Amino acid sequence: MTGALAPTKPLAAVDRCDRCGAQAYIRASLPMGGELLFCAHHGRRHISALREKGADIQDESARLSETPTSNPTER
Repeated sequence: MTGALAPTKPLAAVDRCDRCGAQAYIRASLPMGGELLFCAHHGRRHISALREKGADIQDESARLSETPTSNPTER
């Protein structure tokens, strides 16, 4: 065992916030094992405390501000 973290998969639409059930954009992998999923709102609320406890944070909330690219073949 190398001690390296396994790569985390991107969050998908089926991943839901553990607090409210909205789409999850933040994954907190806990040092003792397990993970918590949060929407952007609840993630912002809890992310500092989770980091202090040693959680590894995967934050994909920037996807919320992305605009879809237009398809140049569609006119």
